[in-house]
Amino acid sequence: MDLDLGSPQRIHVIGVGGVGMSALATVLASMGQHVSGSDLKASAEMERLVSLGVDAIVGHDPSHLDGADVVAISTAIPERNIEVVEARRRAIPVLKRANVLAAITATRKAVAVAGTHGKTTTSSMLALVLVEAGLHPSFIIGGDINEVGSGAAWGTGEWLVVEADESDGTFLALRPEIALVTNVEPDHLDYYGGRAEMEEAFGRFLQVGGQTIVCADDPVAAALGREVGAVSYGTAANADYRMVELSTARSSSLFSVNHGGTSLGEFHLAVPGRHNARNACGALVAGLLVGAPADAARRALGRYGGVARRFEFRGEHNGVTFVDDYAHLPTEAAAALSAARDGGWDRIVAVFQPHRYSRTASLWQDFQDAFVDADVLAVTDIYGAGEAPRPGVSGRLILDSVMAVHPETDGHYLPNHHDLVAFLRVSLRPGDVCLTLGAGDLTLLPDEFLDDPD
Repeated sequence: MDLDLGSPQRIHVIGVGGVGMSALATVLASMGQHVSGSDLKASAEMERLVSLGVDAIVGHDPSHLDGADVVAISTAIPERNIEVVEARRRAIPVLKRANVLAAITATRKAVAVAGTHGKTTTSSMLALVLVEAGLHPSFIIGGDINEVGSGAAWGTGEWLVVEADESDGTFLALRPEIALVTNVEPDHLDYYGGRAEMEEAFGRFLQVGGQTIVCADDPVAAALGREVGAVSYGTAANADYRMVELSTARSSSLFSVNHGGTSLGEFHLAVPGRHNARNACGALVAGLLVGAPADAARRALGRYGGVARRFEFRGEHNGVTFVDDYAHLPTEAAAALSAARDGGWDRIVAVFQPHRYSRTASLWQDFQDAFVDADVLAVTDIYGAGEAPRPGVSGRLILDSVMAVHPETDGHYLPNHHDLVAFLRVSLRPGDVCLTLGAGDLTLLPDEFLDDPD
């Protein structure tokens, strides 16, 4: 079933407290749809949705579907969910998030940002560039923009910025005017079946018939871009928008951009890391294609405060800086550690929580060089994200892969939180940065280290 948002409907969102589904609910409500939703537990996000007029309810119950025209679910919601079962019994259409997102996207001119990593940051940067340019954009992003406090908004302008998720093929349901790919690296192989199939999907995403943009520094994205005549950006010598004079510091980065023999000037970011500078350049290029002036992009990027859990500073205690980052893939972890290395701390103490048993089983060997910038590495057990444990698959696999290639690594397997905190209490020194990596529920805050244990 195709969802027609041309007239008001009652749309019930199961799992509405999750970041992706809450963004959909926010936009649908802003469009004038009657939105209800349910989730297993109360949260600040649920409270925010209620304030927007969404009937967000804690707990699942068949009665929540009374009057619903459509039910929307994420891939995390199983078919055995009692509200899904009831919707099927009542013959209420049950749509995946991809279908609802495609219906929203069809109502505006869209810029879709895809990539194995960097898409949340690039999307949020682009949204702020278009805001600064006075284009009043809408956006649906898989993370809260610090300046906005949300990952979604419905503006009055004609453009919509959407983060295009490849994890379940969602991005292939979109038909954007502009498609951007930040990079293409192995992930979600349990869904695609292999690396070649995943790369082929990104190739299809770029065949939108509109304008396409790719990062020239990523070999797969660059190759796919050449097939469709995409505009490219990055530090590579052949990039259409070439980044030069790139430098990074503890909490900032700086670069200039040349295009067609002309300098677009210098761009300053209040976030660190070469990867973030590349993301900013991608947002700049997309903004220019939409019609935003370079000076508007310069101002927006100069004020960019980041996205939650993307090299987010969480405080200091006894001279130790605590930073939290969502990185859960090998290249992401390496990029975050590189940014920390540029920050000039005495030591980098990296804590990595692997994400999903399926991902760990597929990619554990790919992490062997991901932590070379860490002075100390602690690996916890896996955050399953709803997956059942798999025999023989644990965080130790990742640490063993690192130690096999880099036996000099000061590496530790600390599967539970209590042992991890006890280890850090005696290991952290003034001048260190404690960098927590992973997409799970592990966040280390200074409060945990304020007092000595009893």
